[in-house]
Amino acid sequence: MTPVVDAHHHLWDLSVRDQAWIEGPALARLRRSFLPEHLQAETRAAGVSRTVLVETVNVAEETPELLALAEAHDVIGAVVGWTDLTAEDVTDALDRLRSLPGGGFLRGIRHQVQGEPDPDWLTRPEVLRGLRAVAAAGLVYDLVVLPHQLPAATRAAAAVPGLTFVLDHLGKPPIASGRREPWATEVRALAALPNTVCKLSGLVTEADRVSWTGDDLRPYADTVIEAFGPRRLMFGSDWPVCTLAADYGDVVRTARDLTSGLAPAERTQVWAGTARRVYRMAGPGAG
Repeated sequence: MTPVVDAHHHLWDLSVRDQAWIEGPALARLRRSFLPEHLQAETRAAGVSRTVLVETVNVAEETPELLALAEAHDVIGAVVGWTDLTAEDVTDALDRLRSLPGGGFLRGIRHQVQGEPDPDWLTRPEVLRGLRAVAAAGLVYDLVVLPHQLPAATRAAAAVPGLTFVLDHLGKPPIASGRREPWATEVRALAALPNTVCKLSGLVTEADRVSWTGDDLRPYADTVIEAFGPRRLMFGSDWPVCTLAADYGDVVRTARDLTSGLAPAERTQVWAGTARRVYRMAGPGAG
């Protein structure tokens, strides 16, 4: 079996901090704590050896907690945290994070751009300044954007060529509707830049969460496989958010089916190599 790195999942403890975004009956399944022991049970059953833990809220206190979890649990190989990119002291803030317990696991930064009302938020001068600080720190930047925000993401990636931009969840295409444009054109434009990478993640929750099939997801997966290529594509479960539509095992099995047409060496990149290289995790398949 190809070694597996899960390049995208979340953990939260509601006794420590509320997750204000989990509201309404549609998200009720997520209104509980998801802890490392829950993650380890899921990854062990699916044959996943290492993971990337990703921030969930734009709160400064969360990232130190995630770093401490990475230090305490071997399955977590990297952390994508949060810091205020618009702050004047963003370089100092990144240095402080890396000086904390588990700070060596910080490999990337993410901001909830999908919640920003300005579609051009990523190209604001103060944000570009922050992105350059992320690049100077040797970190990557995870993009969580909606389709209409992809053009700004492309301009930001072009403006900061020294920074690797990792597109989460394919840019959230409208899978449930079956529409592909303008998403497909915009995601190809982003992929045309050499400093961009994509996660094969988040598909099931963008599809019809009750009746989705692999055939519903395939055109979107095929688009990014062709646009980015296996060396710039990585598997991510988006657990536990994925449980709104599928369990962990189903997500893994579906992604295996969607990548079954690749050559063995290409599958190794999608399932381990790309994530290990981008997030600087040692192990097999990192070439």
